[in-house]
Formats: sequence, structure tokens, C-alpha cells
Amino acid sequence: MAKMTLDDLVQQLRAAHGDALEAVVLYGSAARHQGAATGTLDVLVIVRSLGDQALQGAGAATRAWLEAGHPAPLTLTSAEWASSADIFAIEYADILSAHRVLHGTLRTEGVTVTRRDLRLQLEREVMGKVLQLRRELQARHGNGKAELALLEAAHGGVFALLRATLRLVDGVTAPHADSESVAKDVAARAGFDAQPFLALVGHRRGTAKINDRAAHAALRGCHDGLQQLAAYLDGVIIDG
Repeated sequence: MAKMTLDDLVQQLRAAHGDALEAVVLYGSAARHQGAATGTLDVLVIVRSLGDQALQGAGAATRAWLEAGHPAPLTLTSAEWASSADIFAIEYADILSAHRVLHGTLRTEGVTVTRRDLRLQLEREVMGKVLQLRRELQARHGNGKAELALLEAAHGGVFALLRATLRLVDGVTAPHADSESVAKDVAARAGFDAQPFLALVGHRRGTAKINDRAAHAALRGCHDGLQQLAAYLDGVIIDG
């Protein structure tokens, strides 16, 4: 069976939500780069209302999208989209900095991300990622295959945090699109070794694969780097 494409997803969401579908938006790494959208695709869906029948139809589309290897679409009502930038500051900053509208209209008037809200979510999520990796380091120690699987799954979330760090400290809306530049920049500021993160980029791109034997060192390096990043963020001063 052929994997679901972006066009397939949009078509099925239109069928499920009908006139209530306000926008379908591609964001994340695929939206930051030019050309065809490849790899893991992040999608925002905005609807005016969410009836039970629409949820059922959208559920079928979501299951097929997950089977194609992508995260479930982020679905918000119009009212939620307009009022939730304070609690989803990282996601909103990512969407606002680079996105591609696949259907409808993305309304951004009045939707803003403050540095204070970004700092609060970022500190919490970086420390949460540190604790997650720490638990998994203990649980998967000695199992290179399992550690490598965790690294592969963690890539997107880790680099979302690194990009959010640049947005926080520089106040920019579109930090480096290139993941290697992001890792080097944040590592230089926070004082950690960028190499484990660069290895993760190379593995994801297929240019320098991490084997099972090297997975533990890469995973431990990412843990230690994020631990240092958490300490760095704790010292960032937000004016106002």
C-alpha cells in the first residue's frame, strides 16, 4: 500500500471537516527548506469547530498519516489558535518563522510569541528532555540498537529546542535553517560539545551513520549537552 502524501492528507481532512476546515499548514524542517517536502512532516490543522463525525473522519486520516511515519497533525480550533501562543510558545515560534499553507488561510494577526513565554516553556522542556534521556540511558544501557533507536526518535525534538534557544537569546524569528549551524551556535553560547549533535545530524542525513557501538556515546553526549543547556537557560535574563 502506498504511503499517504501531503495531498492525500489535505484531501481527506477537507472531506472530514468540510466548511469547518480553516487551514492546513506545513511547518518545521520541511517548511524551512525549499523544494519538495520530504522526511518527517509536521502539519497544523485549524478548524472552526470539531464535531464528533469530523473527529471520526479526521481520525482515519491521522492513522494513515502516522503509518506513513509522520507525527499526528496538531489540530486546533480557530479560537485555540488565536489564544494559545503563550502556552505553546516553541511551536508557535516555529510555525510563524517558516510555514507553507496547503489549504485555506493561516490568520496570524495578533498571534505573537513573547520571550518570557518562550523562556518558561523552553526551560521546562529542555529539563524534561534531560530527564527522559537520563531514564533511557539507564534502561537501555548496553543495548546499542535500542539506544540508537532513541537517538533517531529524539532528533526532531532536540533540534526544536536548540532553535528555540536561538529565538530566545537573539529575539529572531528565523534562526539558521541548517541544523549543523544551529548546533554549533547554541553549543558555543551554552558551553557544551556540539559533536554529539553534529553526529546526530550526519546520521539523520545518511552522510555518517552512527552504528550500535557508537550509539551510547552519542546519546550520553546529547544528554550532557542538554544538561548544560538547561543550566545556561536558567541564567538568561528576560527584561520586563
